Amino acid sequence: MPDKGHLSIDYRCTTVEEMDHRERFDVVLAMEVVEHVTDVGMFLNHCATMLKPGGLMMVSTLNRNWKSFALAIVGAEYLLRWLPRGTHEWSRFVTPTSSPAIWRRTSSPSPKRRASSTTPSPTNGAFSSDMDVNYMVVAEEM
Repeated sequence: MPDKGHLSIDYRCTTVEEMDHRERFDVVLAMEVVEHVTDVGMFLNHCATMLKPGGLMMVSTLNRNWKSFALAIVGAEYLLRWLPRGTHEWSRFVTPTSSPAIWRRTSSPSPKRRASSTTPSPTNGAFSSDMDVNYMVVAEEM
């Protein structure tokens, strides 16, 4: 069995609405989900209320532009069939320029940085700054 670093990690695979909102977590991940929710601000509020002081919330999503439409919808759903057709609605994709406004409308922690969520840099292994298709927002609860 691989060494787990002696960490006590309690992973949850559920919806934020189904959870006990009195619980608090060090990390809340919402990876590739905000483009599927009806009310992004309300969803982020629910996530933010579950953060411990100093906790991190990481949200990744698809950008709304021609490139993400071509790759995520046409490519992944229709050509490669990695996803069922209709998985994504392009109009629900959130642009990086609109995401700060969404964060301001919520009680969510303020974003600390954005980075591409899927494009590692070949030179240093860190994420690149290319946010054309996917991007991530990392926020810290004060």
